[in-house]
Amino acid sequence: MAITYTWTVRNLERNLSDGGVTKAHWRCEGVDGDYSQSLYGICDLTYDASASDFIAYDDLTETNVIGWVRSIVDETDIQTSIASKIEEDKTPTMADGVPW
Repeated sequence: MAITYTWTVRNLERNLSDGGVTKAHWRCEGVDGDYSQSLYGICDLTYDASASDFIAYDDLTETNVIGWVRSIVDETDIQTSIASKIEEDKTPTMADGVPW
């Protein structure tokens, strides 16, 4: 089965004076059947409130912010890491516990 990746935004930090977003807290979850893993991160964002493409906080959609995040982070590395974690869950190479 192929892994399905879902990106979400958990929180935004913003400048109250102009509604510009300065940080995005994101999560990428990978699901492969009964197995799932995720990574969480925070992106620093820069903005120009006078730019024609500026989107103030009240007008943002999650799709807008996910686009920003995915343009900043290394999406391939993140998804490869998640895939590795899922593979380890499916066929573990390490274990913990005690023998008694």
